[in-house]
Amino acid sequence: MESQPRTSDAPNTSYSQMAQLELMDAAANVTSLADLEALRLTLSLFFAERAQKAIDKMWDEGTFDQKKLDELRGQHLRTPYKTL
Repeated sequence: MESQPRTSDAPNTSYSQMAQLELMDAAANVTSLADLEALRLTLSLFFAERAQKAIDKMWDEGTFDQKKLDELRGQHLRTPYKTL
């Protein structure tokens, strides 16, 4: 049986759109809480690895060092919420 071309194979499809389609395909196969937790863990590990690689690159280039890390450690970077 010949497979249908996926929307992600279209020439004007962005990588973001392709990623959304892949995630929707993955989500369609989640049939239990264990599957959902495994998908969450996989996505978390993916983004954690990317963040670590970016930090390692900045460290190697000298744009991020222990001094900068210590400065960031003491900051509160969350958006403040308005109280009602």
